Amino acid sequence: MTARHVGRIAVIRSRHDERATGPTETHHDARYPAETESSRPCFDPRVRADIVICGLGPAGRALAYRCLVRGMSVIVVDPNPRRHWRATYAAWTDELPAWLAGTTLAATVALPRAYGLRAHTIPRSYSVLDTGRLQRSLDITGATVLTGRATRLDRHIVTLDTGRTLQAERVIDARGLRRRPGRAEQTAYGLILDDPGPDEPALFMDWRADNGADPGSPRSFLYRIPIGGDRVLFEETCLVGAPPIDLGELARRLRCRLRARGIPVRGDEPVERVRFPVVGGAPRPGRFGAAGGYLHPATGYSVGAALAAAGDIADGHTRVPNAARAVYRLRRAGLRALLALPPSELPGFFDAFFELDINLQYAYLSGRADFAGTVAAMTRLFAGVPPGTRARLAAATLHLPPLSPPGSGSVIME
Repeated sequence: MTARHVGRIAVIRSRHDERATGPTETHHDARYPAETESSRPCFDPRVRADIVICGLGPAGRALAYRCLVRGMSVIVVDPNPRRHWRATYAAWTDELPAWLAGTTLAATVALPRAYGLRAHTIPRSYSVLDTGRLQRSLDITGATVLTGRATRLDRHIVTLDTGRTLQAERVIDARGLRRRPGRAEQTAYGLILDDPGPDEPALFMDWRADNGADPGSPRSFLYRIPIGGDRVLFEETCLVGAPPIDLGELARRLRCRLRARGIPVRGDEPVERVRFPVVGGAPRPGRFGAAGGYLHPATGYSVGAALAAAGDIADGHTRVPNAARAVYRLRRAGLRALLALPPSELPGFFDAFFELDINLQYAYLSGRADFAGTVAAMTRLFAGVPPGTRARLAAATLHLPPLSPPGSGSVIME
């Protein structure tokens, strides 16, 4: 079933590269993951440890690091453990744990701006992570690193595609989310440019209609953030669609928007392409990161939440509170609500969101187990939008047939 597309709230993502073949075992200095790993043969058909973590994206690597700090024996499994991360990761600064090295921050914006139909200043600090430093800081020296693919995960046993089994006190699935036909995805196309100057604010979300898109077409917005070294990421973003806005169209819109704002493009700038699913995980014991429901299905956030929770999971606090399950269901309802809105109503919807008290914004965006806060935020937002938008939000949230203006083509994605 197709669905209406909307713009993305942040470039927080935990992509997992499934490309790899053959199991090899390494012990390595993970501060230099591509240069210093050395292979050695696997002698035992069964390996035991305190914990086996499947997946070495930001969530899995952070958990492995925090387990090693606690003196645990750790096995990590990934199809390509030497892979260098390339994505841009960012988070609200107050989400980041105290143990995270300050050198991992590439840039911090004290008061990011947003535009719906009008301008908003968000009184919440926003930080962009230095991807390379983040990966190196999550040092997994001392872990047993296996190159391979897990085909079955049980409570204490992992089976690899070779038939080899691993045994541990705990098994954690941190493999992220897989793309599947019909699954809602987030897409974005970005260019890394020289900083236009201090007078240009960081834009968390800019819905202004200067990207050349037809007024009735699916909406996208500009995400403009400093990434350190006098560089700025300009990214045309789509929150979610099934199917999403394709990258070629986002690239065209971005270039049109930059021309309209007088920002020159040479043509040889570094490019960032983003495409990943926003649904498919679930908050369950034994899962972590996007696979465990840490990815906010209505916003795309995941890395900040995973970093914040890695220490607790390492300590064995794996029970999922009922409040977290309930909040995840509310967030899925929020996703349906966004998908139900016709393009013309999205800027006004986000005006209402950014006019909420910052504590309510925090509850909805970051309160993974804050059921009361999430309900309060959604209730206040519902009251702040126009009556027509309110009716569509209610229908989508309650799984009722879509209430769309004639010819809008808007549908609810199930």
